[in-house]
Amino acid sequence: MTLDDKMFEIQDRIERKMGGIGHGKYARILRMARKPTRDEYTKVLLITGIGIVFLGLVGFFIYLMMGVYFKIP
Repeated sequence: MTLDDKMFEIQDRIERKMGGIGHGKYARILRMARKPTRDEYTKVLLITGIGIVFLGLVGFFIYLMMGVYFKIP
């Protein structure tokens, strides 16, 4: 088997796997997917940013409490 034959075999395998993407259990989700509007995108960014800041503050307060009560060297 030549290198070209191996490459064509690999390409055929990939194409067969990708050919069923629109027909499987995720087909409905892929058909319903769309690009978010600017408003939706900004809301997602805002909520995600608030979550990251909240988790950072919780971690910082835990760090401060550990420093006060357990004296981290």
